[in-house]
This record gives sequence, C-alpha cells and structure tokens, in this order.
Amino acid sequence: MTLEVVSLGCRLNLSESESLRGLLSASDQLTVINSCAVTAEAVRQTRQAIRRARKARPDARLLVTGCAAEIERDMLAAMPEVDGLIANTAKLDPRAWNVPAAPLVPHKAHTRAFVDVQTGCDHACTFCVIPQGRGPSRSRAVRAVIEDIARHLDAGAREVMLTGVDLTSWGGDLPDEPRLGALVAAVLDAFPGLERLRLSSLDGIEIDGQLFELLAGETRVMPHVHLSLQSGDDMILKRMKRRHTRAQAVDLVARLRARRPGIAVGADLIAGFPTEDEAMHANNLSIIADLAIVHGHVFPYSPRPGTPAARMPQVAPATVKARAAQLREAVAQQRSTWLQSLVGTPLRVLAERDGTGHADNFARVRLSNGSTASQWQTITPSQVIEGMLA
Repeated sequence: MTLEVVSLGCRLNLSESESLRGLLSASDQLTVINSCAVTAEAVRQTRQAIRRARKARPDARLLVTGCAAEIERDMLAAMPEVDGLIANTAKLDPRAWNVPAAPLVPHKAHTRAFVDVQTGCDHACTFCVIPQGRGPSRSRAVRAVIEDIARHLDAGAREVMLTGVDLTSWGGDLPDEPRLGALVAAVLDAFPGLERLRLSSLDGIEIDGQLFELLAGETRVMPHVHLSLQSGDDMILKRMKRRHTRAQAVDLVARLRARRPGIAVGADLIAGFPTEDEAMHANNLSIIADLAIVHGHVFPYSPRPGTPAARMPQVAPATVKARAAQLREAVAQQRSTWLQSLVGTPLRVLAERDGTGHADNFARVRLSNGSTASQWQTITPSQVIEGMLA
C-alpha cells in the first residue's frame, strides 16, 4: 500500500477523505491524517493517530490536514512524526499536494456516499473552535454537487448523504441566497432513480419551508433527522449562543411527526457545559424523552482554549462524566424501546459490507450470511440483539 488516509471526526471529514484517496491515489509511500479538533479529546486522538501511523509505516511521508492542522498548527508541526501540514481550506486542491489536477472521483464504491456541499461556519457558539479550523461558511454550487453525486452513483453508491459543517446554512453565500431545501429539491430532480437521500446534522432553526416539506412528505428523503441540539435547557442554550430555544426544538419535532409519524430523531447533546447546575442538567436529560431521541451523540464538555466557554465557571470533570453517562443511558433506553417497536414490522434495508444494513429510519439491522453489499432486502425483524434488529 502506497497511500493511507486516516480520517477522524465528522462526516464531512469522511467525505473529504474519500476525495483525497482519489486525488492522491498515485502518491508513493504517503500517509495523510485528516484531523479533528472539535474537543480536547479529538486533538488527543489526532496526536495518537499520528504516532500510530508513524509506527506502522516508518518510511512513509506523513502529512496532516484537517481542523487540528489549523487550530493546533504549532503543536502538530513540532511532533517529530510529522513531515508537513496541509491547510484545511486547501486539502482538496491538487496544488497543495503537488500532484496533477484531476477530477475528485470516488476512490472506491460505497453503499452510502457522503457528499460535502458546504464547509465553514459563520456562527459563534461559545464552545466551538470549528470556525477557526474551517473558516467562514462556503457553499458548493448546485452544479458541482450534482456532478459529484453523479460520480458516486456511477461508482455504485445506492444512497447519498449530504454533509457540511453547518449544512443548513448552505446557499447563504451564493447568488440569490438559495436555501438548503432548494438544493435537496434539485438533487431529487436530477436523479429520479435515487431512492435514498439523507442529510447530516441540521440546525433546526434554519430549516426552511421547502426543506421542511421535503422532510415531512418526500419518500426519497429518509425519515431520519439529526438535530444540532446541544442542550435542552434554555439558559445553557443562551450561554452557548445557540439560536433556538427548547420550545422551538420540541415544536419542530412535533410538526415533523404530525406529518411523518415514523420519523426517527437524532441529536447532538453536550453534558456538563460551564455553569450547568442540576436543574439545567435535568432539562437536558428530559428533552431526550420529550423528543424521543433514538440516535444520540453525547459529548462530555471539555474546554477549548480560545473559546468564551473556556473562561466560564467550569463543572467538575467527574460531574461532567457522570452527566454524560446519564444522557447516554437515557438515549439507550429510548433507542431500545424504539427498536422493540419495530419488531415484526417489514423494513426495507440496504445491505452493507459488514453483514448489516440500515432501514429507511436508520435502524441498524443484522442480515443473514451471504448478504451482498448494496442490495435491497425486505426484513421483518423478530428480535433486538446488541442494539440492532435481527
């Protein structure tokens, strides 16, 4: 193997890493670490990945890109294992890697294609360093997105997920400032044979009317929405500089479920944000049941230098850890109840390479031996085993 790309962090990084594999496929003895810096733990994992990669391939050239390559530039550059850094904003530019210009074709076929349509962020959440790592919000033109999806479908992908750092801000920097709903409609129009379109994390307050209608009623847009919620407590949301309230999140989900009762809800939640007391944590905990969150990403808060939240009164680390565990347990209970409710229900599943697949609502299903990746199967599960239907 002459090229290895190690991806950490978000789905956008995963998408960009696939593009890098195609862009750098002819590179000789090269290791690329596509890093993450969303938390202090993510930076620690980036450093750990660099050391592992150097140990595994001591003779390969090792370059680091991604958010940590911007935010922690001096620290990573000082690591003896690192041969160089590539600016995050230039990672998909052949000139940054000194390789010939070539189309960003998928390196290999995947059942689900992650297609990045936006990067950067114009907001100033008090806990977040991502704007420092990715810069202001920048949207890809509709035509470029359509061409990218076409390449993935030609390579064999059966499902497409649109991704971005702040996905619902797509279009704000384009002529006439179109909204994300317009992009989703354009993708569906361009590919009438595309049976599954998913969206990565959404900022609920930015869901425009057209996007809401597509989420609520378009069968090719999957009944699965993941919200960038962060907290269920209004005071904490205010201190985070989030732009929604608890009531607005509850109302959004209620309106979606009224139109599409089977929609599955996921959310990002932060445990132990600075100043969070027991009552605030209780509000955070209770929103899991109020929204019936079945796909939960729980993050224990860790201070990032240079952010306003790092200067706020901190919650004791042991308390943060305990609260994160409670949030995860509450999500696990909601997920278990939801999965049990699907037992005996026929589900259309898209098989993946590991012998599992996902239903439309993103419930994970264990398939029989011999299942072929990228094939559709109709499964009527009879039980729940280890967090998945079987």
